[in-house]
Amino acid sequence: MRTLGTTPAADGFRMPAEWERHDGCWMVWPQNGYVWREGARPAQRALAALANAVADTGEDVTVTVTGDQYAHARSSLDSRVRVVEVTSWLGWARDIAPTFVVDDTGRRRGVDFAFNGYGNRYPYWATDDQYARKVLDLTATDRYRAPLVVEGGAFHVDGEGTALVTAENLLDPARNSGPTRTAMEELLAAYLGVTRTVWLDRGLTHDATLGHVDNMACFAAPGLVCLTWTDDTRDPQYERSARALEQLRGATDARGRTLRVEKLPLPGPLHATEGEMRGTDSHTSPARHPRPPRLAASYANFYLSADHLFVPLLDPGYDDEALTRLARIFPDHTVVGIPTRELLLGGGNIHCATQQMPSPQ
Repeated sequence: MRTLGTTPAADGFRMPAEWERHDGCWMVWPQNGYVWREGARPAQRALAALANAVADTGEDVTVTVTGDQYAHARSSLDSRVRVVEVTSWLGWARDIAPTFVVDDTGRRRGVDFAFNGYGNRYPYWATDDQYARKVLDLTATDRYRAPLVVEGGAFHVDGEGTALVTAENLLDPARNSGPTRTAMEELLAAYLGVTRTVWLDRGLTHDATLGHVDNMACFAAPGLVCLTWTDDTRDPQYERSARALEQLRGATDARGRTLRVEKLPLPGPLHATEGEMRGTDSHTSPARHPRPPRLAASYANFYLSADHLFVPLLDPGYDDEALTRLARIFPDHTVVGIPTRELLLGGGNIHCATQQMPSPQ
């Protein structure tokens, strides 16, 4: 692995869309008791179900695990899932694993964005700031180290030059000192190879990441965006989603297309029970990291491969509607629902738990 002093865009690299071909998928074994109860065992079972389901489709899956959890993870995962010891603390591969970029000559490299625990909102983040570099070392992938703090859930791309982000997240002063839209657009252009950034004001209400776009909206195809939506005007999410819809319908992408929007239902509102909160460090030490009263649940937090779509099952009142809508939006994909409430209790979901390794073009 070499650490390069240039940028991906300068070298002709770009981040592909998630629906482009993958060589594999990376996940992190949940283990911290800060956000997960019972030593993260219920969350581990949910992650294992997800990893096994993705592996069932033929995609290569790698789950990284801290050493003392290796035997347990290996016994819980299908034999087709590779298990590798890599020390980490946070369970969200999307945010701490490298973002892979490709060029038109068949090369793949990795972007290592700085990580500071979502603006120092979580402890022990220094370990996870090294995680991307470790994965790039394991895969012998050349590395770019980005100069600013950005998590992988903070952007979504269409593979054709457009990025989708929220101002709530990218302009958070706890992540970067005095961030500006111009600086962030220049960063995304340099490290993702995009030429246009579409800004939404805010993400999902009660999102512990403070507005990750992948919980709010995502590209389903070039020119097409899925948006979390509620018709309940009394719900605090309504104003956020209505503003996002206005912004999306008034935007064009890097190819000049006016964006089309498909609405996904907002589940719930869902809340953690006292039993689900009991025993976590964040619950016993609420002054340090108070648990939000509402779970940031979203059907947009899915994982998309070339021919499958893995969707969180969150609320019996809305699951069928969400699956039906997504099957219509992705007619060439097999839609697979995975029960993921235990992942949600830790602040994320399927998209947060996965990071694709795209195939070189």
